[in-house]
Parts: sequence; C-alpha cells; structure tokens
Amino acid sequence: MEEKILVRPNTYYDSVTLMSASQKVGRMEGIDAALLGMGTQLNLELLGALGFDGGAEAGPNDLILAVRGVSPEAMERALAEAERILTRRAEQGSPRRAGLKSLAQAARLGAGNLALISVPGAYAVREARQALEHNLHVMLFSDNVSLQDEVELKELAHAKGLLLMGPDCGTAIINGVPLAFANAVRRGSIGIVGASGTGIQEVSVQIHRQGGGISQAIGTGGRDLSLPAGGRMVLDGIEALRQDPATQVIVVISKPAPPEIRAKVLTALEQCGKPAVYCVLGGEAGSGPAVKQAGTLLETASLAVEAAGYPVPALEWVGDALAIEAAGRLTGGQRYVRGLFGGGTLADEAMLLLRRKLGRVYSNSPLSSGEELADLGRSFRHTVLDLGDDRFTVGRPHPMIDYTLRLARLEQEAQDPEVAVILFDVVLGWGSHPDPAAELEPVLRRVRQSALVSGRDISLAAYLCGTERDPQGYQKQKDTLEGAGVKVFGSNAAAAEFAARVAQSVEGGQSSGNYGAVQPEA
Repeated sequence: MEEKILVRPNTYYDSVTLMSASQKVGRMEGIDAALLGMGTQLNLELLGALGFDGGAEAGPNDLILAVRGVSPEAMERALAEAERILTRRAEQGSPRRAGLKSLAQAARLGAGNLALISVPGAYAVREARQALEHNLHVMLFSDNVSLQDEVELKELAHAKGLLLMGPDCGTAIINGVPLAFANAVRRGSIGIVGASGTGIQEVSVQIHRQGGGISQAIGTGGRDLSLPAGGRMVLDGIEALRQDPATQVIVVISKPAPPEIRAKVLTALEQCGKPAVYCVLGGEAGSGPAVKQAGTLLETASLAVEAAGYPVPALEWVGDALAIEAAGRLTGGQRYVRGLFGGGTLADEAMLLLRRKLGRVYSNSPLSSGEELADLGRSFRHTVLDLGDDRFTVGRPHPMIDYTLRLARLEQEAQDPEVAVILFDVVLGWGSHPDPAAELEPVLRRVRQSALVSGRDISLAAYLCGTERDPQGYQKQKDTLEGAGVKVFGSNAAAAEFAARVAQSVEGGQSSGNYGAVQPEA
C-alpha cells in the first residue's frame, strides 16, 4: 500500500460535506483508506489512527486530503474524485442562496423569524448576536461557545422577548417543523422544553409510540440549567408553552441541576396553569398538585401521555432469561460493559441505570468525581462514552451523522477480552445518518466473527430511537441490526438494564425480577 497526503492552506469546507466525500472516496476501487477533513487536533489524531504518516503541519483552517491505495494510479483517481466532489458542492446552491451574503440581508427580506446557526464556535457568537439584534429567534447548533458568551446571548434574547436555543442545541420542533436532529412524530398537545437534544428525541419518540403527539419542542442547550446560565431559556420556554394554545401539557427534561435552579423550574411549572411533567435524570419519581416528576425518559413520556388524556399502552417488558442466556455464551473473563453513544443524554441515562447495579461507570462525561477516564482513547472497566462531546466533534460532524469514530471504537472495544457487552444507540430522524444500520452492519458482523474465532462471544445491545415515519425506515434499520446479531430494544432504559444484568449474571449477581422500559427502581 502507498499513501498520499495533500494540505490545502486556508481552505474551509463544512464537516458534513467532508465526511460524505471521505466515505465516497474511501469506497473507490483500489483505495484502502481515505480522510478528508480540516486539520483539527482530533482529525490529526484520527489520521494517525488510520495509519497515515503525515499531515501534522496542517492547522485547523487547512484542508487535508489523505488517501491510501494499492497504486499511485488508484490514489490519483481518488484525489481527483475528491477534488471533483468538493468543487461541485461549492458550486451548488440556488440563485437566492447565492445572493444572500449575511444574516442582516436575510432579515431585511422578512423571510422568517428564526435563524438556525451552525458555524464553527469561533464565529457562532457574532452570528447569533447579529440575529438577535435583527429580532430573530435563534437556534444555535454550534458548540465550542464559552459559557460567558452563552449567558450574554441569553440575557439579550430574554430582554428582547426572543428564544436563544443553544449553544450546542441539537433538537427542536417548532410549529411542526423539525430543526437539526429531530424525529418524525405526530403533532399533538404535549410541549417539551429540554436542556438535552437526545432527551427531547427519546421523549418525543416514546410519546408518539404511545399514541400522543408534540405541539412544540424547544431545546435550550445542556448548560442552560447551570448556575451561571440560571435556567434562563428553560424558564422562557415554559412561559412560551404556557401561552401556546396548542400546548395542553408541558414537559421539562433536565440533567441533574443545582437545587436552586431546579426549584425555580419546579415553581414555574407549578404556576403555569397546565399539567406538567418534570424529568430530572436519576431523580426520584413523585408528584405534586400540578407537577409529576420522573427519573427516566420513558417514564416521562408515559406520564405526559397520561396527563394529555391518552390511554397508556402496555410497554415493553423483557424477562431475566434473556440476560442469563446472553451471559451463558460468555467466558469467565468477560465482565465489563462498554457504551458507545452518539446521544449525550442517552449516555447519561445508561450510566445512571448501569451504576445502580454495577457500581462505578467511567466516562469522558462522568456523573461523579473519580469516574473521569484518564485516557479518552482507552476504556477502563465499565465505560460509557458520549461521542458527541465537544472533544470528539471539533472539526468533525456529530456522531449521529458520521459513524467513523464509533466504528473504530467498536472494533477496539471488541478486541478487549474482558468486554461482555457493547451497548450503543442508533438515532434516526431528520439530520441523522441516512442509513446508519448499513454503516454498522459490516463492522458488527466482523467483530462478532473475530470474537468467535478467538473462542469467545460478545453481546451486542442497541436502542433504536425512531418512529415508523422517520426517513431511514425504522423496520428496515431494526431488521439490519438484528441480522448482524444485535439485540434491539424499544427504549434506552431497557437496553441499559439488559446490559447491566448480563454483567451481573457473569459475576453471579442476583437479579431483581423482570424489567422493562418504565419500571422504576424500588
């Protein structure tokens, strides 16, 4: 094999375009590996992980074109195709798009009242402020924005009576229109405010599956409930849903928040005059005069559906026999669970459920001190990775779009003889990979076959977050994953519980009976 690396100084393409081009070039005849990306630190590390020797001189504003192939001719064809793809993408666009040079120009056209901003974090604050100053609501998809800048932007939005959703806001549904990552769900009377993108997706999907529907879904970004941000946009979101005649039930989704911020949110829900459900991951279920509280995403959806007046259907239950049977195929040395998640809130929920039965769970986004991974490139004991964390996404598409890092990590984890279960999410919907199961299938088959050859098995468990209306085709995705040997569950909670009980069974731990999607801990 030979390789060739080209660096184009000061040449920018967005990460989704580069990811798509990398995949197309990598599939060409005679090409063993290809990477087209900006010269960020993460991409330089990925270049090294792929076995390339070079590219270190590239900076974050420089474009890297790297190919490895069977011959110089194959590499030249690949590089020519890469250049052709990028040139074509740069030339695409309607005359209307080509004529708009700034947000200010777009605002003067009066074409809308909301701006969706997805630019590198270094430029995102300027664009968001400009949009707010032109009286546009903002969905700020960009990450790597400082907390101080976030607070200042949200104060400006609040003063102008606008929503600033984000930064790092991955999901919203406004008047039935999905923005960024969102699933195709029916419209209805339940409104959601979420400091969590995949939390909104999971709850909206489960509401849809249980017969309910969504009026609005307002994302706020994960840091909104921190002390400096003060829950500003969560509170403004509650007020917006209070005034929305289409919303009859209000749901708030939160990761654990400081007590004073949580109290503010609870007070706002109690005073809003509408039935409400407040989900704090890992919190205790409970209820008050007007607000029901939940600790898991599926429980939240069920309570919301019930409050909206829909009959709650029977939910998925899985017997312990499934976990015991899976554990019986493992060797004595296999004991650990490794989670590879694209959704940060799904990763958090999985960690909470795993910890209840397995103790410490290590992560790049740990739930407690002492559980931070010393090396992001190497798992330790029970580990759950949030691959959507900023440290993995600088200069790269989100892992719900680009499965490159997840596939590489899946193969790495499968080679560890102590791994019993690999747990992962597959999130469907608008904005996500058009066919994630097809990306995963060959690697899933390969890792299971490799394990079997070495005299062991690996249990693969996944939660498929989506509906039958999603563009990827829910049943098609489920069939493909199951065909590759994956146990596919109907909720994130059920998948995590299964993984925990497989590990318990290997260790000879005692199970606590049947488990399912919504069963709270005793």
